[in-house]
Amino acid sequence: MKTDLTEILNYVHEHIPITTHLGAAIKSYDGNAIVISAPLDANINHRNSAFGGSLSAVAILSGWALLFIRMKELGLHTRLVIQSSAFEFTNPVTADFEAVCALPPAKVYDRFINTLQKRGRARITVDSELLCNGVSCGRHTGVYVAVQI
Repeated sequence: MKTDLTEILNYVHEHIPITTHLGAAIKSYDGNAIVISAPLDANINHRNSAFGGSLSAVAILSGWALLFIRMKELGLHTRLVIQSSAFEFTNPVTADFEAVCALPPAKVYDRFINTLQKRGRARITVDSELLCNGVSCGRHTGVYVAVQI
């Protein structure tokens, strides 16, 4: 089943309104990783670089969207939230940027899905990287919790 990324993005914009203001868009998704892009002009700060809160929000969104799509593809109906978030800023973001998020190793992801199906709730740690002009500008680690509904 091919995922309709326009449908997913419309859902995200409708249910997470800040994503519209951030200019967040799904650039690509291949079943294992997702790339969420955002323009600098919608996220600029007083230093003519991207606002740290925007970078963090886009990074969080990349992990959330990846898991949301994967669970949708599996037919799992869940409430998905972030439980904890850590972001390390390594370089200033001075142009449009993107968050790249890949699933953790299959053993970790499979344990997450099995626990979710068995207990009705599970948590997983997902990492993403912020890139600007091909340069790494930050790293995000998020713990996401899924609860079956």
